[in-house]
Amino acid sequence: MREAEGGDDARPLPPAEEARSEGTGPEETAPDQTGPEGTRPRGEPDRADSAAGHGPPPTFAEDGRGAGRFWSRRRVPAALLAVLVLAGTGLLLYDVVAVRADHPAMHWRRELARELGERPLDDTAVLVGAGVAAALGLWLLVLAATPGQRKLLPMRRTDSDVRAGLERTAAAMMLRDRAMDVPGVQSVRVRVRRSKVRVRAVSHFRDPDDVRDDLDTALAGGVDDLGLARPPGVLVRVTRPGRKG
Repeated sequence: MREAEGGDDARPLPPAEEARSEGTGPEETAPDQTGPEGTRPRGEPDRADSAAGHGPPPTFAEDGRGAGRFWSRRRVPAALLAVLVLAGTGLLLYDVVAVRADHPAMHWRRELARELGERPLDDTAVLVGAGVAAALGLWLLVLAATPGQRKLLPMRRTDSDVRAGLERTAAAMMLRDRAMDVPGVQSVRVRVRRSKVRVRAVSHFRDPDDVRDDLDTALAGGVDDLGLARPPGVLVRVTRPGRKG
């Protein structure tokens, strides 16, 4: 280690300064831009992570499998049936317990037993009662076998854990807006069903056939944009406005 010239005030140079002064030190390198522990500084996103996080959007399934209709809970029929069964069984149980306790049976039970024993099967009251009971039973079977929720249209599924539905009124409003954008359309009425969309348009100018062709194209794209599991068909009817007076 050398000493700086200058007499008594000379002092040893630090190793780094000595190396730079002799020109033998290591070359200076640019500071590491990755920050501590290999992380990037703030405000500089990782390109690989950014590209992975912004991939292509999920596409709808082409088929409607796994997107069945929504089932209704049938709360009102279930509540009515539960109340009737509970009231009937409770009343019958009370009467049976009363008879077992050496009390006379209720009047309605004695009268019902007498009527059932005396009336023939072809009696009008018996036939009417049997018809009502059969109709109620058939109604309950239909409610149990059908899904209900006719106002909801199931949409195509992009995730097995997520189900979505679109109300018919919302679908009709969206298709109506599409139809009103067609030149020559004065007014539109749209009715959406599960398998068919009926459109009645009034054209106050342009040829009705041309308006119908434009409506077919616009509504076909609109139905596809709804994302329904089973896209309905479109039936378009174009008329002229009625004459005033």
